[in-house]
Amino acid sequence: MNNLAIIPARGNSKGIPRKNVKLLAGKPLIAHMIDQARQARNVNRVVVSTDDPEIAAIAEQHGAEVIWRPAGISGDMVSSESALLHSLGYLQRKEGYEPDLVVFLQCTAPLTLPEDIDGTVQALLDENADSALAVTPFHYFLWRHDQHGDAIGINHDKQVRQLRQDREPQFLETGAVYVMRTAGFKEAKHRFFGKTAMYVMPPDRCWEIDELVDLRIAEVLLRERQQQQKLQALPRTIAALVLDFDGVLTDNRVIVLQDGQEAVLCDRGDGLGLACLKKLDVPILVLSTEVNPVVKARCDKLGVVCKHGIQDKSAALLKWLRDRGIDASQVIYVGNDVNDLACMQAVGCGVAVSDAYPQIQAAARIILSAPGGRGAVREIAELIQQKLERWKNGERS
Repeated sequence: MNNLAIIPARGNSKGIPRKNVKLLAGKPLIAHMIDQARQARNVNRVVVSTDDPEIAAIAEQHGAEVIWRPAGISGDMVSSESALLHSLGYLQRKEGYEPDLVVFLQCTAPLTLPEDIDGTVQALLDENADSALAVTPFHYFLWRHDQHGDAIGINHDKQVRQLRQDREPQFLETGAVYVMRTAGFKEAKHRFFGKTAMYVMPPDRCWEIDELVDLRIAEVLLRERQQQQKLQALPRTIAALVLDFDGVLTDNRVIVLQDGQEAVLCDRGDGLGLACLKKLDVPILVLSTEVNPVVKARCDKLGVVCKHGIQDKSAALLKWLRDRGIDASQVIYVGNDVNDLACMQAVGCGVAVSDAYPQIQAAARIILSAPGGRGAVREIAELIQQKLERWKNGERS
């Protein structure tokens, strides 16, 4: 099947001004849904419908196509269906393109994962439905005032307090994912038509951004998810940590004094992180092509093994591992530039500092939040400590 994901994203927002471009866990809100859509197996194409140049630029930067929405369907009172139908009409006129399914995604649901998008599509297919939506279990009691001002139950009899397990299952619309058969949607002009299927999302992935407090909560949840993903990317058994020097233990700059001597800038917090790993008996190696003795001086002060002035870093790394009987698949290598690529690919877990060269970031299993020489080594040290602590407590993932 050919399935098209459409993400409507207006430039204006009443609740949170410029909501769709607000930074959340390091990237614009809309970028989170674009990234998840592009990873979904049941999506072949991702477009963003917008009236805003900044949103359009972000969308294209993250790999989505842009369909410009006219002013007539960009106001607060215009339905999302209008934007979807406009996008379908535009693609039909321009390319003669019509997808089998329309996957309508809301960028205000940043905790959504690719499996939630795929799951909603699959629910429609499995149930031979016409439309589908993502929901989450709902166990709360709803109330309203009747015409006399009395509080009465909406989804329950207030005189009968049932236990959760005795109540009929109910589901809350997440506002994240909707799927429609294209032909039926174009005829109905509404997202719910014919037989509707439900895909049940876990509650911990359901959060919609409407107010500023929602952004703050989502930030915490996404940061926690990122931390868990980094921990899961580390080798199950950690046998050694290998670090580049320039751009990892330093900020990649050099200070040249008038007599020609060079100096570098390092982070004391990185040194503390390495000291903690040494106490846990994690072997540490610093591997550098730099010939300046400042490399050895810094490593001697930190008390870690250093090999500098190395031209073939990967060969030197593999020999160091062989001499110690260390399995390369259990090794972490942290780098920042293209001369680290072979080493990163030779070990079980290649790690890039946040300001690493793009080619290195693309090859990394983990991209750290901190830049080189400003906390990156401390960050990976703390991740290793957490992983070892989990292993000690019996968590094997």
